[in-house]
Amino acid sequence: MEPPEKPTLPRNLKLVFQRIGRQLELYYQGPYRRAIGRSVRDEEDFFMLLVFGESLGIPNPASFYTLELQPLMLERFHEWHKRMGMERSPLDDFPCC
Repeated sequence: MEPPEKPTLPRNLKLVFQRIGRQLELYYQGPYRRAIGRSVRDEEDFFMLLVFGESLGIPNPASFYTLELQPLMLERFHEWHKRMGMERSPLDDFPCC
């Protein structure tokens, strides 16, 4: 009689567990993905309003701090104003469309 073969383990167990972890994460987040995405968009919309509020005529008590962020946020400004229902850019000095 031959001894039973030992089960072979994958060479990289860490990689296997990472893949399993990713799949479980996707499985558990699946039903909430739309709500999480909507929450992230709402948060980003509010932040964009804070950053560009002074330019739109809305008094902003934190404009000193948010003024530095405007050049970084200009890349996403077009998407934001379209999502807010503005056909053209509301900023006179920044025609993006």
